[in-house]
Amino acid sequence: MGLAIDKLPDDPVELKRVLAGREALIEQLIAEIGLLKRWRYGRSAEKLDESASPQLPFEEREVPAAPPRAPAPEPTCIPPQESTQPQGTAPTASRRVRALPAHLPRRTIIHRAPSCACPACGARMRVLGEDVSEQLGFVPGYFEAIRHVRPKLSCAQCSRIVQMPAPTRPIERAAPTAGLLAQVIVAKYADHLPLYRQAGIYRRAGVQLERSTLASWVGQVADLLDPLVGALSGYVLAAEKLHADDTPIPVLDPGRGRTQTGRIWTYVRDERPAAGPDPPAVWYRYSPDRKGEHPRAHLRRFRGILQADGYAGFGALYQGEVIEAACWAHARRKYYDLYAQDRSPIAAEAMRRIGLLYAIERQIRGQAPAVRAAVRQERSAPILEELRGWLEATLRTVSAKSPLAGAIQYTLVRWTALTRFRDDGRIDIDNNTAERSIRSIVLGRRNYLFAGSDRGGESAANLYSLIGTCRLNNIDPYGYFADILERIAEYPVNRIEELLPWNVAPRLLSLSQQAA
Repeated sequence: MGLAIDKLPDDPVELKRVLAGREALIEQLIAEIGLLKRWRYGRSAEKLDESASPQLPFEEREVPAAPPRAPAPEPTCIPPQESTQPQGTAPTASRRVRALPAHLPRRTIIHRAPSCACPACGARMRVLGEDVSEQLGFVPGYFEAIRHVRPKLSCAQCSRIVQMPAPTRPIERAAPTAGLLAQVIVAKYADHLPLYRQAGIYRRAGVQLERSTLASWVGQVADLLDPLVGALSGYVLAAEKLHADDTPIPVLDPGRGRTQTGRIWTYVRDERPAAGPDPPAVWYRYSPDRKGEHPRAHLRRFRGILQADGYAGFGALYQGEVIEAACWAHARRKYYDLYAQDRSPIAAEAMRRIGLLYAIERQIRGQAPAVRAAVRQERSAPILEELRGWLEATLRTVSAKSPLAGAIQYTLVRWTALTRFRDDGRIDIDNNTAERSIRSIVLGRRNYLFAGSDRGGESAANLYSLIGTCRLNNIDPYGYFADILERIAEYPVNRIEELLPWNVAPRLLSLSQQAA
């Protein structure tokens, strides 16, 4: 990259042209280095001094965590003469499926036959024996062993034996209860706690759960919930407008000693900014790479407005029945990067003008689409026209190869998609809804470092979908998973949409009120 003196042209005009090109290249490289340093070491917030640019609106508010639920008192299931082992002692059952640590507190559930009369002859039946099995449960704060006792009744006259069937388990022939599975899933995908760390925490509580065991549980739960995620995807794709984005996720590449880069795609349905009545939802998908065929496959049934960044892979969708809406936050970010690099006055002016649009959006957020469109046409349209004229005039005064010219061209090339929100009140000014939905994945990625396989990435996408939808609807993910995992194994598939978060919310509220 050195400049050889003996190879410089003798003609002054040509020499100026060469030096100008070198100067533009140096300027571009300095800007890229500064941008990379900021990405690696700088703050993520794109804020200027209050006097320079208004603060971007629509930041997600922190929702206070739900208080821990106290375990509901268990009703007395058996009379004193039939009492089982004392709390904290291991059972001495006629048959024990799995030995759990003796120090755990134990809760006994008696599955009693509905009647003591023989169903064959009507005579009173006597206790013949019982089967006892145990599950490992988790109540926030401590483990417990839950004993399922199923008395056997026999008829003295006709020898008929009656016993209640064994209760179903979320994972067949496995010890964890729905509550423990909910804890493992929420700890990893909502609280960003890797499985090996969870295994260490449980070990300190006196329960040995290997990371491989926890990983197996997570995969089986993701498979169990696949029909429910399918119902969620149908709901999301039925929207008139979607927000879309993607983020990288490292995936272990077996046999090569390194990771490869997969992608998590997010598709968000959220009509609340335009006073939409339907509940918000998010659907995540995993792919092993970033080829455009993946979003095309995900959205093959979607017909409506797609708000996204400038990723070329979405381009084929806009050739059909999908309408493109671009993101002003992405356009603004181009100018912010330049301002952060050298305090460019032109970049600051661009952000000031874009900030005027956001000031209007703050005032109409949550209004009906017709109201939003009317206000935008009256107040935002003149700002947009002035901004376009100023950008075109400024572009003629700067070097065509400069980063500033690149930022202006990014805006002008996408002008139609960027200004579509002006005439359609359903469309938001930016794609921050999708960007917020990937924050939890970015946080998790920093903690658990990589997914174990492509299959693990698919499982993560399923579980992130339900957890993310719970958060959008202000539903406690732990309570939700603990409830649906208790019921989903036997739930009718043709009614599976009844287990979507917003449909389960009234039941969860009722259960919390009963527990209180």
